[in-house]
Amino acid sequence: QEIYRDSDGTRGLDDGQSQEDATERKGFVKALKLILYLIIFGALEGKFLTGSYLWEYEGKWIRLRTYPPQRLFTESELARYDGTDPDKPVYLAIDGDVYDVTKGKAYQPGGPYHILTGVDAARAFGTGCFKTHRTHDLRGLSDVEMKGINHWKNFYENHKNYFQVGKVSHPPIDPSSPIIEGCDTKNKKQSGAKKDTAERRELVQDKDIHQEF
Repeated sequence: QEIYRDSDGTRGLDDGQSQEDATERKGFVKALKLILYLIIFGALEGKFLTGSYLWEYEGKWIRLRTYPPQRLFTESELARYDGTDPDKPVYLAIDGDVYDVTKGKAYQPGGPYHILTGVDAARAFGTGCFKTHRTHDLRGLSDVEMKGINHWKNFYENHKNYFQVGKVSHPPIDPSSPIIEGCDTKNKKQSGAKKDTAERRELVQDKDIHQEF
């Protein structure tokens, strides 16, 4: 490659190098156009086959801009979003995080999981005691029960129809207060995120309604 000097004294490459650079730029532009055409073709094919440009994908990543601003709730404020007011969305909380579960029919009044709305029932998610453990008090839980709570936190965090709307502020728990006793289980050896308890079975009599719990 020959080096030359322009009229202003600056150094440059010969025309061969300039043509090579131009060719690389054209190749890059062609590659971008090809990717764009493939995206458009894929979207149109998805619309034709499934009725959705995104092939029926409704994950959280396409709804980021629709998320409402994060809000800090008091316990009394959260209680207003239990589904009894048709003009308000339905919220539940788990370990301080508040999620909108309005699209879940089972959380509406009369649904098997309506008892979990309007409150932080984190303990119930770990123990399966849906009636007696409607509290955020996690004292005395086993490692397995804590893993169950984390399981459900991840479930709501990544669900395509539910999304976090804020957090709930709890007053401090009196460390001298008694730890809540557990409820009976059908199988004493069973544990984890879907522990089978009498309270759970009483709520979920029709298992076709919902399969979350």
